[in-house]
Amino acid sequence: MTTQGRNQNSSEFLFPQTEDRIELTFYADPLCCWSWALLLEIEKLGQAFPEILNISICLGGMIQRWENFNDPLNAINKPSQMGPVWMDAKIKTGIPFNESIWVEDPPTSSFPACIAIKTAELQSKELGWQYLKLVMKGVMMEGRNIAKQDILLELAETLSLQNLDFNLQLFIDEYNQESSREAFRKNIQQAKINNIGRYPTVTLTYPGKRGIIITGYRPFEILRDAFLSIAS
Repeated sequence: MTTQGRNQNSSEFLFPQTEDRIELTFYADPLCCWSWALLLEIEKLGQAFPEILNISICLGGMIQRWENFNDPLNAINKPSQMGPVWMDAKIKTGIPFNESIWVEDPPTSSFPACIAIKTAELQSKELGWQYLKLVMKGVMMEGRNIAKQDILLELAETLSLQNLDFNLQLFIDEYNQESSREAFRKNIQQAKINNIGRYPTVTLTYPGKRGIIITGYRPFEILRDAFLSIAS
């Protein structure tokens, strides 16, 4: 296996058509600020090693509804408590999070966005990744409430303008239908089977090598070293 890297500007590097590749599974949630920060680091890894890295997105559905959500690690059980976590992420990563959304227009659930991302992914993994980025940037940096269907549609319209391969009407037809809901259910099941309890989490696997699991946000250098330990 070779590890020679090259720089690329698009996310096409994430989905190479080759059998000999390391699989990186990104367990994330569109309302998790650390997932957004880690996504940006994962893209750097993909840019460095485009020939042998493949990315899969697994959305665990962190917040179905606030009535049954509790994060004892961060002492969060209501929307207003999420803002300080985003402020902490802003300080530690330098990313300009818009934490005011948790006071001004707090999202009620991450499930609608998860289903929408899986709807885009039904068209291709590449389009699923691009839409995931738009959704997460929309809520994290632009303060857009991604629990609302009209916001998700607006972001889909943006993707259709950015990428002509994206079929907006097909997205509208498939959103929140059985195919997209089932894709999301399979992600929830996958996370449970693999005992993923925190977001974000990354797993790196390759046949014949011991897998690696990384929990929580980590900078590019940590991801690179983990990747190289399997690629070597």
